[in-house]
Amino acid sequence: MAAYVIAEGEGTDPEAYRPYTELVPATIAHYGGRFLVRGGAAEVLEGDWPQRRRVVIEFPSMEAARAWWDSPEYEKPKAMRRAASRGRLILLEGHDG
Repeated sequence: MAAYVIAEGEGTDPEAYRPYTELVPATIAHYGGRFLVRGGAAEVLEGDWPQRRRVVIEFPSMEAARAWWDSPEYEKPKAMRRAASRGRLILLEGHDG
């Protein structure tokens, strides 16, 4: 069953963040993942949603997503992201429907 990493964040150092955006796609692809949303326009339909960059990444399974998150390939980019931005991420299991 598919799984989704949903991230929202705000850059604190755009120059330091740029190399992260170049490195991370290959790490995601290596674990069967793909971007569904990578920034872009957002329209609030209901509630309070502060302006943040949002990303949705689809993986074939929770196990694949967790393998990417814990992987040696993502270790350096993860540290780069944490040093250059603030945010939060969640891993959600998809629905067979």
